[in-house]
Amino acid sequence: MAEDQAGETARASIIDRIKSSIQSEGTDPKARIQSRRRMVGLLTGGFLTANLLMFLRFFFPRTIFEPPTQFRIGLPADYAIGVDTRFQKSKRIWVVRTTDRLFVIFASCTHLGCTPDWKLAEAKFKCPCHGSGYDTEGRNYEGPAPRPLDRARVQLDPQGQVIVDTNILFREEKGRPTQFDDPSSYIQV
Repeated sequence: MAEDQAGETARASIIDRIKSSIQSEGTDPKARIQSRRRMVGLLTGGFLTANLLMFLRFFFPRTIFEPPTQFRIGLPADYAIGVDTRFQKSKRIWVVRTTDRLFVIFASCTHLGCTPDWKLAEAKFKCPCHGSGYDTEGRNYEGPAPRPLDRARVQLDPQGQVIVDTNILFREEKGRPTQFDDPSSYIQV
């Protein structure tokens, strides 16, 4: 009997503790509603803040800074007869000097825009992508390239330096007059 009474007392104290912990956790319906409202308010506030930041980001332009299309490459006397490849990586051009002209070839294959390589041993430009071949003046003679390599505009500044403008390119297409004889496409040396 004493054991039954002690067991009842222990059970009652455990039940009282559970009831008090449940009440302290906020099983009150009003407290639960307020807790949900706080959660919804936080989620809504976060959503609106994210949208406000995206809206403000719209007013700041996303720009890509490209290198200038006009640049100096030195004096015409700096170039020997043949193909000079010193600007191939930095400016994507080749400077070609013949006995009477200096011109600049833009290093972009006319097939799909890959950068051809200058093969000194073979004296030709060769595209590594699809095998187009060009002679020393950039005229195509093998592969799928539809036309010769483009030439960039060249002119002399008052100090006698060569200025190249890769924004203005000269083409030669079948059935049309060549632009390679345009006075801006070469410098007479």
